[in-house]
Amino acid sequence: MGDHTGSGLKSRISEDMKTAMRARDRQRLGAVRLILAEIKQREVDTRTECSDQDIMGILDKMAKQRRDSMAQYERGGREDLVAQERFELELITTYLPEALSGEALERLIGSAISETQASAMKDMGKVMGVLRPQLLGRADMAEVSKRVKARLSG
Repeated sequence: MGDHTGSGLKSRISEDMKTAMRARDRQRLGAVRLILAEIKQREVDTRTECSDQDIMGILDKMAKQRRDSMAQYERGGREDLVAQERFELELITTYLPEALSGEALERLIGSAISETQASAMKDMGKVMGVLRPQLLGRADMAEVSKRVKARLSG
């Protein structure tokens, strides 16, 4: 593990867990523990300490899972479960950088397309490769991919 400082994000999440414990906020504590468990699992799997970038990837994936679950529960009329997923999603997003506006997103997509000189659908992978690290945790990648497709097939 070394003696490097590791992740500022991870210590922020750990602090939030202690705060939730002291406040006896069971819902918040449960949600924060889920995040820390995912981080710990990744560290065990990779035998390395997660960087802030790694953690943003984990949080981004967790946020996507919550959005998918919410859609399923809404279709099933399970408001109680929707509320729990929404609570977790809101907590997760507090650790992610601010989401990009549609305009900022379009600008980044435009510059990724010109940078990779993409002109057709076959260039989609190259464009997404440039965008992914820039957008981690700041945009829904499914939405980004839709926008890129539209631009390349347009």
